[in-house]
Amino acid sequence: MDFKALVENRHEYAKAWKAKTGGKVLGWYEPYFPEEVAYAAGVLPVRIMAKHYSDNVSDKWIYGCCYPVRDMVNQFLKGHYDYVDGLVNTEGCQWMYNAWEVSVNNNAKLFNHYMFVPDHTDAPTSKTVLRSELNVFKGRMEEWTGKTVKDEDLDLAIEIYNKNRLLLKRISELRRHDRPVIYGAEMMNIVLACQVMDKAEMNEILEKFIPELEAREAGPDRIRLMLIGSETWDTALEEMVEELGGDIVVDELDNGTSYYWNNVIPQKDRLMAIGLKYLGRPKNPIKDNNWRRRPQHIFELAEDYNIDGALVVKQIYCHLHGTDNYAVWKILRERYIPYHFFERDTTLPIEETRLRLESFMNMLKPGVTRLVGWHKQGVFGG
Repeated sequence: MDFKALVENRHEYAKAWKAKTGGKVLGWYEPYFPEEVAYAAGVLPVRIMAKHYSDNVSDKWIYGCCYPVRDMVNQFLKGHYDYVDGLVNTEGCQWMYNAWEVSVNNNAKLFNHYMFVPDHTDAPTSKTVLRSELNVFKGRMEEWTGKTVKDEDLDLAIEIYNKNRLLLKRISELRRHDRPVIYGAEMMNIVLACQVMDKAEMNEILEKFIPELEAREAGPDRIRLMLIGSETWDTALEEMVEELGGDIVVDELDNGTSYYWNNVIPQKDRLMAIGLKYLGRPKNPIKDNNWRRRPQHIFELAEDYNIDGALVVKQIYCHLHGTDNYAVWKILRERYIPYHFFERDTTLPIEETRLRLESFMNMLKPGVTRLVGWHKQGVFGG
């Protein structure tokens, strides 16, 4: 199965889904969007993704911010998302909020909704606040679609989404092997495809794919890397790492492992159960402003997947990751994990990035760290 093609052809897929079902397509931006509620209303939730399209319009509406936001605005203004019937933004990145705002202001026909998600996700009142927001959103979905969302609809949506996350987790476990049968680029394309396709259909694809994956011959021994930082929208970096003899065996990105890491635990109050799932997901910088859980989660992933080094990659102009990186670098230094930091812009500067990656990975080759183990014995300081 060519999952990269599924991601690249996501617009055609959504249009075909609309033609086949007569349903509505709802675009979403932030990782705290409760897809289950929209899916229970018969809507197809699709993540709005940035790509590298030529841009000569976004500066009129939004400037001085990261390329994904500008590109999303560019795509909407040029009609790439003309099949989308509505847009939802959940509280998070303010630049992403601006992308949502510009897009809906330029298309009066779009259904639009803003959902507040507490930044302090661990506060005593956060679950009640989010449950209230979910109830409002459910009402908006019913009004928009003309369908009453019953408990049975929510139960089915929760079951389908939980199954999807479990299938992704099952594939992710295969990456813990010394010689994984699946590399980082393919895994990221699988996860991205799950964010733009009908989950029930994707579950069928994954159930057929996993036995084929488990029957693969293990690849050669590679340098095991972890990807930390801003969201990604393509696999250019992962592919470059693989060309140089490495493999990103795990990540902690919002649209990577964090997307499928925890499940909804069913309870009588379905909206509360959904809200607790999203409040309990791995923290990103904007939601990790009290107890600082993100650095420890990063270290646990690094340990579980037995990494040799980490790539800390920040989207240029991303203030959230910029201010959070000090805590990430601190724990990597304290745990003697070698890392390399760089920024993404509109596209990866190919030769510069290749040179920097190759230099860093040369430090991690057998005989330097992996046999001697100096980065795990307290000699390396970051």
